[in-house]
Amino acid sequence: MRRNRQLKKWLKEIGQRGMIIFQLLVLSGLIWADQLNSSSTEGYRLSSLPSVYLEFNNLEPGLISVDSFQKEIPFVTLVPFQQEAQVVISFEVNRQAEKVVFHLRLKGQKELAGEIDELKTELPLSASREDIYRELLGIIKPALMRFVGQSSIFRRVQIKFMEEVKPTSVVDPWNFWVFNLNLNSFLNGEKAYDSKSFYGSFSASRITPDWKIRLSLSGSWSESEFRYGEQIIKSTSEGGNFQTLVVRSLNDHWSIGAFFSAVSSTYENVKLSLAPAPAIEYNIFPYSESTRRQLRFLYRLSFTSVNYREETIYLKTTENLWRQFLTVVLELKRNWGTVSFSVEGSNYFHNWHQNRMRLSSELSLRLFKGLSCSLNGAYSRIRDQISLPRRGATLEEVLLRRRQLETSYNYYFSIGLNYSFGSLLSKIVNPRFGEGGGFSISISM
Repeated sequence: MRRNRQLKKWLKEIGQRGMIIFQLLVLSGLIWADQLNSSSTEGYRLSSLPSVYLEFNNLEPGLISVDSFQKEIPFVTLVPFQQEAQVVISFEVNRQAEKVVFHLRLKGQKELAGEIDELKTELPLSASREDIYRELLGIIKPALMRFVGQSSIFRRVQIKFMEEVKPTSVVDPWNFWVFNLNLNSFLNGEKAYDSKSFYGSFSASRITPDWKIRLSLSGSWSESEFRYGEQIIKSTSEGGNFQTLVVRSLNDHWSIGAFFSAVSSTYENVKLSLAPAPAIEYNIFPYSESTRRQLRFLYRLSFTSVNYREETIYLKTTENLWRQFLTVVLELKRNWGTVSFSVEGSNYFHNWHQNRMRLSSELSLRLFKGLSCSLNGAYSRIRDQISLPRRGATLEEVLLRRRQLETSYNYYFSIGLNYSFGSLLSKIVNPRFGEGGGFSISISM
């Protein structure tokens, strides 16, 4: 009996002590949670989502749906009354002759008092309600970041840069066309030598997400005169070409288009060559990633009608030819540099042995701060020189490079090092004494 009383007393003491320990654990947990919460909000003026009130003023009613706005911008809380808000967004609309101007004012209240931002955007009168809503939404989202940044929830906000640029409603008086006109002349001479040359070109291009159009026209003429004793040697060359490229985007991987060229050249023994060529291209990677990587396959089918200046080695003065091209291009751009590699093969259908293969590569490396290295090279295996003149070339034409010569290959290679150092903060422009002077190191081989 005595033992039972002692056992009950002992169990009672254990229960009391256990309850005390449990209460101490709960209290410690509450203190730790409070410290954790205070540390997560330390340094912020708000501990929750900023509350926002929309003041529409003369903005068309219903243009901005409160429900849609809340879904599109979940990092704020919309409130029905201005006195409850920590941020007030006011809208003002001014209609002008050909456009609508929207003024937005974001003003902080309560904990965010003193924070103010004013923005403006313009849209054509023809802009739809959806266009206006998306434009305003695109402006308000980043503008609210200065207010959201005052809240502890900012740690949960991720800012993302959208690489793919979507076309916007832009009024361009040139309709995206860009033109370039170039005229050059060069004259020099001495007692035993005179040279003069003239060159001109015109180009036009129009590039949009859906279309790519390029036109170019150029012509050149040069004459050199050498005097050696009583002997006078004259040499002239001339050429001209017109080129066109039209490309239509089908999707993020496929494109179709066409090339057209008209060429005249004394160097290539061509009086006039006309060559239309439909083409198709496939990119393994999406075109939206072209600033970082490309792997493109381009196929062209060309029909060429050509008149030669002189009879060729194949006894031709005119002929019609079918030819095909396949080009593969790989290009990668990384923080350490850029590497590109291309392979192009072509052949004539009437004789598959008349073909050409060209390999080219470019490598640019950022070795370390200020120092870069570049390597460029190309090699061509040539089996398609069908325009060579039957009579061959004179000594003057060979030495002065006035005629294309028979060859089975050509190549080039270059390597360069460039090192620049000094102030990165000097952005002052001073044109005095031109661009000469200064110090740099450049090595090329």
